[in-house]
Amino acid sequence: MPSIDLPKTRVIAFVGPAGTGKSQRAQVVALENEVDYIIDDGLVIAKGRIMAGKSAKAEKNLVRAIRRALFQFPDHRKAVLSFLDKKRPRKLMIIATSISMAEKISRALRLPYPEMIIDITEVASPEEIIKARRERHEKGQHVIPASRTQIRKNFAGKLVGHLRGLFKSVDREDGERTIVRPPFSFYGELSIESSAVLDIVRHVLKSNPQVASIKDVRVRYREEAVSIEASLQVLPGKMDFRQIGLVNQKRVASAVSYFTGMDVEEVDIHIVEVRLR
Repeated sequence: MPSIDLPKTRVIAFVGPAGTGKSQRAQVVALENEVDYIIDDGLVIAKGRIMAGKSAKAEKNLVRAIRRALFQFPDHRKAVLSFLDKKRPRKLMIIATSISMAEKISRALRLPYPEMIIDITEVASPEEIIKARRERHEKGQHVIPASRTQIRKNFAGKLVGHLRGLFKSVDREDGERTIVRPPFSFYGELSIESSAVLDIVRHVLKSNPQVASIKDVRVRYREEAVSIEASLQVLPGKMDFRQIGLVNQKRVASAVSYFTGMDVEEVDIHIVEVRLR
């Protein structure tokens, strides 16, 4: 994927494991490094204001939240790309749990890879990191480096409180951080095994009384979505063959999307055999 023509844009990454206090310190780190915009959890933030994007913490599904943070949804990515192309920032700071994640975000937004990496351990003491992780684990609270009024617009969870910045500013929202409690908590890495998707599909299909047996199920993954193809042996009954296909198509798509958070591009149901009672 080619880079946006932003030759003078510099990118730095502020990294550290989940729950170590990165977002709480983001605005101070950004100020010290003369950063124009912060990219954090799907948002583009400047001086406590959300300038573009949508918060991953607005998602009610964990997998969708991760995809949102990585700018994997086309409409979301397009909106942020348009904003960056228009503003032509001099310097950006990407907040991520790892260098690899920061690089993925850079690729998604067609930005240069980070030229400087700032680790949370460089700006927070071991005691502060332990305290932050304990807060995350016990209370499920997250910090977003934006004001309460900005967050309220698109957040799905509960607003718990807010913190004022450590530096003075004429702008009320500059340096304010909002404490939120998303409808989920997450530690470590997440992956969805192909077998898990197959199990979901098979479970849905088997629950239909007119499905005698499942001959084959194939799942194909693309960058943005998943495609599913199933071949069935069916029984005569209340539904005709077309209805059987449509009902199972909708139920499979709904279940896979709900349980995995992935976008389902298509579901093809093939009736290959009919078993007479």
